[in-house]
Amino acid sequence: MIDRLIENIFEWAAGHADEGRYSPVAIVFHWTMAGLAFFQLGWGFWMGRAPAGARMLAAYEVHYAVGILMLVLAVGRLGWRLFAPDTINDADKPGWESTAAHVTHYVFYTCLLGLPLTGWTMVSATARETELALLGVVPWPLMPLGQLDNPTLWAIEAAAEWLHWGFVVSLILLIPIHAGAALKRHLIDRDDVLHGMLPIVPQLPKRPTRWRRRWLALEKKIAAATTSPGRRSRRA
Repeated sequence: MIDRLIENIFEWAAGHADEGRYSPVAIVFHWTMAGLAFFQLGWGFWMGRAPAGARMLAAYEVHYAVGILMLVLAVGRLGWRLFAPDTINDADKPGWESTAAHVTHYVFYTCLLGLPLTGWTMVSATARETELALLGVVPWPLMPLGQLDNPTLWAIEAAAEWLHWGFVVSLILLIPIHAGAALKRHLIDRDDVLHGMLPIVPQLPKRPTRWRRRWLALEKKIAAATTSPGRRSRRA
């Protein structure tokens, strides 16, 4: 019975993929993760400047709870991406933009998994008195680091903190790039990518635009400038 249910779910997702649309499950995962990521970035910025005391401790508890939720959702999103049929849309057209989009998604997954994992590691290493809970309700265990000596624990905490900040910076840089690329595809290329992930945004009619012509001209100039002289001579 469970096997049949899973098969029906994947067939339902395949129906959306065949039409070049993201499934509602993928859409919910995407925008929920996006909202939580924005919240964590803003909350973490404020939390780092909060005065020491009960208010800061409460802020950290919220940060931990949301981080655990992000980890669970990131694993779920990755699992859905691996097993459910993937959508094929205009973002999959051959070219450097498609390659860049796929690389960006892999880096996003790395950040969205790495941030809660490194945070969990820091707490497990040097704040073992902390009680973690998913959504503040379901108890969440610490990593099994309690048998290590203090110098090792502090070394682990330092490495995890360094990685945590690296993921934060990467996410801050990636978000405007990702959003800008989506807007470019929607407004200039008039692709179906943004409409597929945000159906309330109407699909613009596909027609040549002034901005599209300017973008293609810029691409040609960049390609010409990056072509080596030897390669140009061989073509000639």
